[in-house]
Amino acid sequence: MKKIIVSAVAALGLVMAAQANTGGFPLDKAPINLQDQGSLQNGARLFVNYCLSCHSAAFMRFNRLKDIGLTEQQIKDNLLFTTDKVGETMKASIDPKQAKEWFGANPPDLTLIARSRDGLGGSGADYLYTYMRTFYVDPSRPSGWNNMVFPNVGMPHALWELQGKREAVFEVEQAHGQENHVFKGWKPVTEGSMTPEQYDRAVADLVNYLQWMGEPAQEHRQQIGKWVLLFLAGLIFITWRLNAAFWKDVK
Repeated sequence: MKKIIVSAVAALGLVMAAQANTGGFPLDKAPINLQDQGSLQNGARLFVNYCLSCHSAAFMRFNRLKDIGLTEQQIKDNLLFTTDKVGETMKASIDPKQAKEWFGANPPDLTLIARSRDGLGGSGADYLYTYMRTFYVDPSRPSGWNNMVFPNVGMPHALWELQGKREAVFEVEQAHGQENHVFKGWKPVTEGSMTPEQYDRAVADLVNYLQWMGEPAQEHRQQIGKWVLLFLAGLIFITWRLNAAFWKDVK
C-alpha cells in the first residue's frame, strides 16, 4: 500500500496535469437497462471470466443469478469453477497474500462497486463504464497500464485482449505560465479480438451487471414504490374529501 501511495504522489505527471482545469476526466453515460436480461447474463459471464479471478463479490450468491433468467443448470455449466457450489458466494480465486505482493493491496470486493462510485461527475455506472474504456499502455507503471479516470491505478487492464493495446496522446499547452499536458485522443498499438463498438457493448453489459449486483431487488423496489406513491396519493385525496365533508356545516 505504501508503494502505491508513494508512486501516486511522485507521478503527478501527464494525466493529472491534463485534468487540472477540468476537475477530472469527463465520464460517459453508461447505457444501463436492468430489464435487459441478455445484457445482464452476458455481463455476468464477463464478470466471472475476467473479474472474479482477482475480485470477490462476497455478498452475491451464484444462485441469485436465477433472477436474471438463468437456470441453476446453466449457472453450474457456465459460471461455476470446479470447486464452487451454486449456493456459495462469489469468491475470488486469487490468494490475498499474492495479490498484495503483485498489486500492492488486495483487490477490493465488487459487490457494491457501482453504488460506491456514485459522485458529482456521474453515477457509479458512468464511472465504471468510462474507467473500463480508458486504460492505456504506460511503461512507467508497474503493471504497464494507466487509466484516465483513475490515474496511476494499480490494476492492470483485465480486458486488454478484447480491446487491444493503445497509447494516450497528449499535447503540451501553455496556461498561466505553466505547461499542461492535454489529452487529445488515442493511438492504437495492437488490435483486440473485438471491434471498438463490440468492446463498448461488452463493457456496457459488464457495468449493467455490476449495477444490478449492487442491488438485485432494485427493479422490484421501484415497482413497489410506484404503487405506494399511487396509494398515498389516493389516500390523501380521500382524506381531503372526508375532511371537507366533516367540516362543511361548521362556519
